[in-house]
Amino acid sequence: MIDGFGRNINYLRVSVTDRCNLRCRYCMPEDGVSHIQHTDVLRLEELALLIRVAASIGIKKVRITGGEPLVRKNVTKLVRDVGAIKSIDDVALTTNGILFQELAEQLKDAGLKRVNFSLDTLRDDRFRYITRSEASVSAVRKAIDLALKLGLNPVKLNVVVIRGFNDDELLDFAHLAWAYPLHVRFIEFMPVGDLLFWERQRLVSMAEMKELLEQRYEMIPGKRVYGNGPARYYSLVGGEGSIGFINPISNHFCGECNRLRLTCGGMLRACLYDSHESDLKAALRSGADEDALRQIFIDTINAKPEKHKMETGWGSENRRRMYQIGG
Repeated sequence: MIDGFGRNINYLRVSVTDRCNLRCRYCMPEDGVSHIQHTDVLRLEELALLIRVAASIGIKKVRITGGEPLVRKNVTKLVRDVGAIKSIDDVALTTNGILFQELAEQLKDAGLKRVNFSLDTLRDDRFRYITRSEASVSAVRKAIDLALKLGLNPVKLNVVVIRGFNDDELLDFAHLAWAYPLHVRFIEFMPVGDLLFWERQRLVSMAEMKELLEQRYEMIPGKRVYGNGPARYYSLVGGEGSIGFINPISNHFCGECNRLRLTCGGMLRACLYDSHESDLKAALRSGADEDALRQIFIDTINAKPEKHKMETGWGSENRRRMYQIGG
């Protein structure tokens, strides 16, 4: 479906839970989170129904997110149900990787096409600090290796770059993209959720990242790697993979945005930053038929803003955080 600014909205990110087995400092508050009640979370059958409705107005690509989606019981069933929708041509997953190894083959058999891993550091001490956990980088590295072995390509790594924390690791991550068929995406630090950990001086721009990487690697503009994100990709001459930059602060990509976001509580967002939401759960549980649900999708798309205003901060009226909206 085409929105009011000529964008083809064909991508739905679905958060299946607000729960997570990590507590990343830029995602969750230090004192923990108040999870929504189990009865307020959409059942897998409800999620599948809403995705079928979304598919009827042109959604072709679905990404399963969280929180951490793999903590949701029977998430493979949802992957299978979504994969069975004939007009859906891409079912992908974003995960921190900790639980991926034990579920990987089940997910692939269920119809998962691709996987993105969130990994902000290659050092165990920093990993424990940023995630507030005792988990290790090796668990994520093994999950990445398994995804490559299973052919869940393209395998992407999402790295949030934070000055003073991991900006000295960009070349180490770039080496992974050079040595393996991995697609490393460096993401500008965003003020999503208005957490105290975010400070503007911690932002590293795409231009600064690229200048650093070019000191070691010859980078040429690359073809867009299959997927639905806004990254600008560069091939590393002589390497196996690529480097991508996602820079929502220093350079808006809103003109290319093709996505909607559905929270586990049934709220539909047309923009990560915009606080406006449509309540699909209330409509669904009050007996709305598919035509009525379809109209909610249409109305939300028609209200999609032209661009975000993230550079001004998150805003007190925007009460949700990233783990609630879906990364």
